[in-house]
Amino acid sequence: MRKIIVPIGYMTSGSSAVTDLVSEFANVNNDYGIFEYVFLHCPNGLFDLEDKLFWGNNILRSDEALHSFLACMKDLYDKKHWWVGNYQKIIGPHFYERTEKFIADLTDYKIDYFWYYQEKTNLKMFFKLIIRKLVYGLTFKKVLLPKPRLYDEITLSYPSKEKFYALAKAYIYDVLNMIDTKGDDLLLDQLLLPYNLYRIDNYFDDDLKVILVERDPRDVFLQNKYIDCARLDGVAYSHKVEEFCEQFRKIHEMEIPNNSKKVLKIKFEDLIYKYDETRKKIIKFLGYEKRPVKAGKKRFDPNVSIHNTKLFLRPEYEEEGKYIAKHLKEYLYDFPQAKSK
Repeated sequence: MRKIIVPIGYMTSGSSAVTDLVSEFANVNNDYGIFEYVFLHCPNGLFDLEDKLFWGNNILRSDEALHSFLACMKDLYDKKHWWVGNYQKIIGPHFYERTEKFIADLTDYKIDYFWYYQEKTNLKMFFKLIIRKLVYGLTFKKVLLPKPRLYDEITLSYPSKEKFYALAKAYIYDVLNMIDTKGDDLLLDQLLLPYNLYRIDNYFDDDLKVILVERDPRDVFLQNKYIDCARLDGVAYSHKVEEFCEQFRKIHEMEIPNNSKKVLKIKFEDLIYKYDETRKKIIKFLGYEKRPVKAGKKRFDPNVSIHNTKLFLRPEYEEEGKYIAKHLKEYLYDFPQAKSK
């Protein structure tokens, strides 16, 4: 049975190390490396569609939800230079066609009606409005052309949870089958996020294997602020150490607890300081005990990654490291050597 392997983290947590490690095994499809597959959890993605159709659904919300999802998937499909896009190439030429079928299967009614969302003016509509006004004036207010709209009919969906999840699961697996047609295991970076793991049993079978990577917040803060951002590759953590501590804690406390057997939690630092033990744990979780290795330690080398740990011991970062250690002590990693004071 094909496995769907999803390394995830909390921004700068080092989940790409798992991507590199797992890609060392044979019969693992990772053609696009650490490309992030966001169509489930991005704004107006599949999980947003779920929430809109199940929480406060009504005529207007339903129509907006379906159209916003389609528009988002069209952007991911069409935009070649968007770093999370270009699905036409990365997933396949039939991605958007399958997306349209998914929405068609969800649709209960189409009604000849319009609301304010359909009146949002774009450039094409602007010229139609000018023509409409000119015709109205030139005919001495006898001919009034129809008001231009983004689209005509409104689309409504009131699915049961059973119907929605059945259609959504079929859609997801059809999309994943487009990525690889050989039957190899799929290694898909950030297909999910820690904050939506509570949803996974509704969308995936037991072939899903999520590896969630956590990292010492001191190194998270320091690497992002002083290293990644200097390379224009940072993430949206505050550079003020006080705000970072508040933000880091709030992000973790907002997470809905999940104890799914589909999820393995590991520490980034364990991949380095307990490499053999942690690698065995990952192999067992994936069922790779007999899987051949095609490139051992060529993608992930703990002797290289060790230089990304214990940044807080550097004298120039000492004060910020101590502040984080005091305010986020329950998230610290117990380093085997040279612990901070």
